[in-house]
Amino acid sequence: MADVNRGNRPLSPHLTVYRPQLTSVTSILTRITGNALIVAALLIVWWLLAASTSPEYFAVADGVITSWFGDLVMTLSVLGLWYHTLAGLRHLIFDAGFGLDIPTAEKLGIACLGGSVVLTILTLILV
Repeated sequence: MADVNRGNRPLSPHLTVYRPQLTSVTSILTRITGNALIVAALLIVWWLLAASTSPEYFAVADGVITSWFGDLVMTLSVLGLWYHTLAGLRHLIFDAGFGLDIPTAEKLGIACLGGSVVLTILTLILV
């Protein structure tokens, strides 16, 4: 067996070894927003099922959805939806073989972040 000088090196990479990069953060955010959209979809399905059940049950569900907490969840869901959509388009660009160099990938990541905020504000104003 080879004599490997392990010295003071860590045995495996750790979070303190690497600093987060924009491309890794945007990738993680894409996964987080995808899962968060499932929660928002379940809330909307619950609201629709309550509407078909009884007026009393709909009043409860509608009260939750239209409360400050429901408004916050739905606003963040719109932000997550726009971000996830733009990140999906970014991924399609990558799949086509374009934008794979680091500067372009970082510009596309910034465009996803900024674009999702701008589109969320436009959605809230127009709707």
